[in-house]
Amino acid sequence: GDTSRIAEPPIEANEYVHRVMRVQEPFKQANRLFHPQDTIVHTPSGSVGPHTFTVIAGPCSVENEEQIVSVARSVKQAGAHYLRGGAFKPRTSPYSFQGLQKKGIELLCLARQQTGLEIVSEIMSEADLDLFAEHVDMVQLGARNMQNFSLLKELGKL
Repeated sequence: GDTSRIAEPPIEANEYVHRVMRVQEPFKQANRLFHPQDTIVHTPSGSVGPHTFTVIAGPCSVENEEQIVSVARSVKQAGAHYLRGGAFKPRTSPYSFQGLQKKGIELLCLARQQTGLEIVSEIMSEADLDLFAEHVDMVQLGARNMQNFSLLKELGKL
């Protein structure tokens, strides 16, 4: 918020205050003014971040074992670092295919066993946190859930 009306000297006079900084910038937890260092994510397959070129590839939706294993072999042969497949599919209509869900995660794990590729999949619900924490190497969060603050808070704890 607006800190221009707050007087610094009384706050600085407190023996427990190291320094006072006026913060007018939004997104203080991620703002480059407060965290100038780059974010680099390290995984067994390598690093994702600045000065790296990472390919994450795979089908929009995991449909069956033959499909996901075949795609996994193809993306590995093409040089991809991670296999991405949608086990849970956000759809506009509740009557559309919603993904294989837990079975889709199991099939992704099978493809990982056969290719060594780490797996990436999109989480849709807090109810699936344990499943993802146990089986998925990298969690994808879609645009529809970027305002789902309860899910974001729980993901932050993983």
